[in-house]
Amino acid sequence: MKIVLSPQRREDTLEVIKTGDILTLNGEEFDLSSIGEGDTLPQSAIDSPWFVGPVDRVDGELVLTLLLPNPWNYSQEQAFPVPLENVPDGPVVLPAPLSVQLAEAGQEDMQ
Repeated sequence: MKIVLSPQRREDTLEVIKTGDILTLNGEEFDLSSIGEGDTLPQSAIDSPWFVGPVDRVDGELVLTLLLPNPWNYSQEQAFPVPLENVPDGPVVLPAPLSVQLAEAGQEDMQ
């Protein structure tokens, strides 16, 4: 599975767990196993604000884009995320924000 992340400044959080072709987003399960090779599931067919664009299966791999919420103390890794390739089963590690202390120190440097 390849997950592309689309950052957006917002205060909510996203927890992603992958089990085969099933993604659980903040406790809601999405079974994507019915998407066949070369098929596309349009975003409009997915009842979730977390999917940004369609889900495709290319060369046997699911390719999708998820919204990545960025808090006020977002990191460069969150602002400019790299696609997550060959995502293993289990909790998906998303880019983390800066520590509050580091973010506040950075704001002080700008003043």
